[in-house]
Amino acid sequence: MKQIHLAAQLPAIHNVTVWSDPRSRSQIAFDSFAELARTAERGKFDFFFLAEGLRPREHKGHVYDLDIVGRPENLTVLSALAAVTTRLGLAATVNATFNEPYDVARRLATLDHLSEGRTAWNIVTSFDAFTGENFRRGGFLAETDRYTRAAEFLATARELWDSWEDGDVRADPAAGEFVRAGAGAFAHRGAHFDIGGAFTTPRGPQGHPVIIQAGESEQGREFAASDAEVVFSKYNRLDEARAFYQDVKKRLPRYGRAPGDLKILPTAGAVVADTDEEAAAHAEEITRALVSPQTAIAHLEAVWGRDLSGYDPDGPLPDIDPEPDSQLLKGHSVFRRDRDEIARRWRALADARGLSIRDLVIEVSGRPTFTGSPRTVADAVDHYVQSGGADGFVLVPHLTPGGLDDFVDRVVPLLQDKGVFRTDYTGTTLRDHLGLGTPPHTARPGHGREGTAS
Repeated sequence: MKQIHLAAQLPAIHNVTVWSDPRSRSQIAFDSFAELARTAERGKFDFFFLAEGLRPREHKGHVYDLDIVGRPENLTVLSALAAVTTRLGLAATVNATFNEPYDVARRLATLDHLSEGRTAWNIVTSFDAFTGENFRRGGFLAETDRYTRAAEFLATARELWDSWEDGDVRADPAAGEFVRAGAGAFAHRGAHFDIGGAFTTPRGPQGHPVIIQAGESEQGREFAASDAEVVFSKYNRLDEARAFYQDVKKRLPRYGRAPGDLKILPTAGAVVADTDEEAAAHAEEITRALVSPQTAIAHLEAVWGRDLSGYDPDGPLPDIDPEPDSQLLKGHSVFRRDRDEIARRWRALADARGLSIRDLVIEVSGRPTFTGSPRTVADAVDHYVQSGGADGFVLVPHLTPGGLDDFVDRVVPLLQDKGVFRTDYTGTTLRDHLGLGTPPHTARPGHGREGTAS
């Protein structure tokens, strides 16, 4: 039987938290991060993940007031969490479009040392000039070139990590710690980066942080197959998940990789109650709290690209077509393409099932992936993995910070009884938890060769 991998995510910007619930607490206080991370570690999860938004999204010229705003920077939070956890992996989104390899490589290597080998990097690109305005780089790269930059960014970071050999730092009881001559020397010449010098931070306990990726495009899937070790997937319908899983896994051999070298983890929500009926009723309450009338209209406007505030969220869909080049919403990566096709499919679904705007948005924006009694949820999670839909899941709770408690306390023990989930950590690093090997050293840049672009 396949072993299930589990992770937990605290979202960065999207309105997936039920703000009005009295159990929901601060989204920026360290206590909230610490409590959720400790719960994940109590459940023996592989890692805790922080997403990131580099600029608050805007809606009709104003900051989108349904989003989380004011979140602290990821790696700073995870560095603090390294001190209050012992085995849980710590994963951060860090953007490759608006950062530089030297700085990111140093910060990630530092976290890997602080956490004793528990770091992961979700490498992402940014598609829009709107975000780039924060960095004076709006539109500085065509969207098609940003995966090229990301690939070279990652290759360069790996060269920096590998510029230190494992024996480059020695401890001398008499003289203290010293560094072997030549440690950290690097040179990289590529299409996007032309850098050279000496890297400050020794290779971390894992060698390289675990590399995570979430792209769904053809370029994204190929990048995942060539370089990623974990892929976040949005597919939580089993048929779609299997198709994505098979497509990405079949690409691995061309890069000399085996299926186990890449873990595919869809994001998922879980609602657990004493009975299936109670869970279904609770899930309906949660879903309607998440998709308020205001949220429903805003979600529809993201597709139509038009002001639809005059429409009744409990009424039918608009009979007008989407505006293809609308600037009504900025910073929204969803529904940027094929708006006419999405609108056509949504109208067909609404007509076939008699759905209002709000009911349609609830249907298409995703109900909880798993709903039921502890046994029902445990069986469903296990079936999903064993039948080839995933290697595990990234659970996104609707409450911060207590949203994982029911799953950890009531579902995890049943998965352990099935023999498909660990009863305790057997290793110390995130690579150990995921069953990944330590990356070998590449030839050291700056020692007889130039770094090359990926």
